[in-house]
Amino acid sequence: MPAARRNSRAAGLPPADHAPARLRVGVIGAGRVGAVLGAALAAAGHDVAAASGLSAASAARAARLLPGVPLLPADEVVAAADLVVLAVPDDTLAGLVAGLAGTGTWRAGQLAFHTSGAHGLAVLAPAERAGVLPLALHPAMTFTGAPEDADRLAGAPFGVTSRPAHRAVAETLVLEMGGEPSFVAEEDRRLYHAALVTGANHLVTLVAEAADLLRSAGVGDPARVLTPLLTAALDNGLRRGDRGLTGPVSRGDVGTVADHLETLTERAPESVAAYVAMAQRTTERALASGRLRRHEGAPLLDLLYEAADPAGSR
Repeated sequence: MPAARRNSRAAGLPPADHAPARLRVGVIGAGRVGAVLGAALAAAGHDVAAASGLSAASAARAARLLPGVPLLPADEVVAAADLVVLAVPDDTLAGLVAGLAGTGTWRAGQLAFHTSGAHGLAVLAPAERAGVLPLALHPAMTFTGAPEDADRLAGAPFGVTSRPAHRAVAETLVLEMGGEPSFVAEEDRRLYHAALVTGANHLVTLVAEAADLLRSAGVGDPARVLTPLLTAALDNGLRRGDRGLTGPVSRGDVGTVADHLETLTERAPESVAAYVAMAQRTTERALASGRLRRHEGAPLLDLLYEAADPAGSR
């Protein structure tokens, strides 16, 4: 039996011998994520029947990745679909789902998954009460809107939250899109997302900050200097965790850290707070992992606490 027919039956759609070979897919939010996932589902043999997107960029992206798919209002997208992909910003997701429920748009037997890392199944409760099978399928990957985004789905991990009875459906959809499912409990969803934001979004900020400081130091091509260093640091961190730490904090070099703070205060005062916060957390982790002994870490923490709160209001 074709995979799409198995999915239809498992989802509560019409029996396999009466169902179409493909699911009709509707994408609400044809942005950086939604258009890519829609294209992946189309490549897996499903029929992307409709999409919605408000901006000119979304329309252009849909035209490129979902050629021939009409752009319709959200309620018409849902009406046209067996499987609804909700790829909208975190803060608008709940209102969208509830608003569609309020107009009676959802129907029993549909599947719906959202792509928000911050939300689990609770945000889909209005649709679930209407008989929709709810799934949370979050691709743990960064999408920029570039053509290569589609290739990034290959082997990408997806944070999956579902009812126990729906795990097979969730897993099949992720695999069809080229991803690898990793199940996340409903109560752990926010922590899961905070971890990804810390690792991905904050990493970009740190890299950009380091590049700006190098430019201020007269380095004309910061990327050339940073690429080998950061590549090695990332590899060490992923393979060895805290044991991969190097640099002045791991050595307990209070004098070097103090020099950094003095220089940043003079040359890049907007960077001081971030440096202090990261150095403080690095020291705490180095102590907890045994990279630093207590007598080595205590002077560092004293210096950093003072830098964070020079008025002594702690």
